[in-house]
Amino acid sequence: MTTNTAPAADHHPWAVFQVFLRLGLTSFGGPIAHLAYFRTEFVQRRRWLDEHEYASLVALCQFLPGPASSQVGFALGWSRAGYRGALAAWCGFTLPSALLLVAFAFLLLHHGQGLPEGLLPGLVVAALAVVAQAVWGMGRSLCPDAPRRALALLAALAVLLWPSAWTLMGVIVLGAAAGRWVLAPDPSATAAEGTQGLQIALGRRTTWVCLALFALILLALPLGAWASGSFWVALAEVFYRSGALVFGGGHVVMPMLQAEVVPKGWVDLQTFLAGYAAAQAVPGPLFTFAAFLGAAAGGWLGAVLALLAVFAPGMLVLLAALPHWQRLRQSAQAQNAIAGVSAAVVGLLLAALLQPLLAGVVASAQDAALLALAALALLWGKWPAWLVVLGSGALGALTAAAF
Repeated sequence: MTTNTAPAADHHPWAVFQVFLRLGLTSFGGPIAHLAYFRTEFVQRRRWLDEHEYASLVALCQFLPGPASSQVGFALGWSRAGYRGALAAWCGFTLPSALLLVAFAFLLLHHGQGLPEGLLPGLVVAALAVVAQAVWGMGRSLCPDAPRRALALLAALAVLLWPSAWTLMGVIVLGAAAGRWVLAPDPSATAAEGTQGLQIALGRRTTWVCLALFALILLALPLGAWASGSFWVALAEVFYRSGALVFGGGHVVMPMLQAEVVPKGWVDLQTFLAGYAAAQAVPGPLFTFAAFLGAAAGGWLGAVLALLAVFAPGMLVLLAALPHWQRLRQSAQAQNAIAGVSAAVVGLLLAALLQPLLAGVVASAQDAALLALAALALLWGKWPAWLVVLGSGALGALTAAAF
């Protein structure tokens, strides 16, 4: 374990909250950028852990379902100040973007008619460009060979032909099975012997309680929603299940939630895509998009419930896995299963890109030109997503005013 040279005050939950609040206010760019910010802050500047420990923690969080950057922050907070430090880290990093997105949801709900014409279509186009960038980038890294590309295309085709939440769940399960039994082992994917991860004191009983809670809530919420008919239980169930099944980062939660909230009529497709675009323009984790959807569907209570539900499974499974990480990361079978799931989620993202296009969301030549421009800015110009979102919204409004 790294010798700790940080001041003792860093071990207080309030100090942890302040550090992560600053990151929550300034960390633009999505999960990969967040991990780079964390490395600069906690490995290089504060020396909370060394490079090997940080790399091991990042690998664990990318291996598990849930929001990787938020899980890394949660674990770092726990290592500094126990469970109170973990909660402080999560609150500091999450609340800024969550509050901004809730405010945007209320703005659309109550003052949407007063917004400049063309602003929302511009945001929708930006959202599609961001999804296209995610498909391209994740496809290149997660589908490097023909079997995984075929798996991704089959997953996209299945979702397009049978669009439902059950199809998404089935695609993930079949992706894991295909990875486990069909993909060739990749020796480079397993960790080197003797490497160490971040050491967090967790008793065996605590890890099993976290795993049991993860599974119990996942099973109990659908039964509760069916038995009670309660909108609030159904809302919690949708967001908890989505958070429990997300592999591959914040972008992957988008098709999960789209398959749930739009068909149910909780949020229409244009509002959904506008909120997703706004999530690219604010700092902090992309999972706070759940707060926007919760607010649009059920006000403040919906926002809080959706936010807690979508983050909870990833944190529970992280705590359950931490003590067993060294054994898991040496398993070629586990690595192959995750490779199969990763290829499948590329297909889910591809379907999430094609569904709005097939539904006619891009309905005019101006929208098509704006989409092409936004995609070029992201893929070729390497512009940050938040700048493309703001620029697309402004260009959409200007185009509508001119024509």
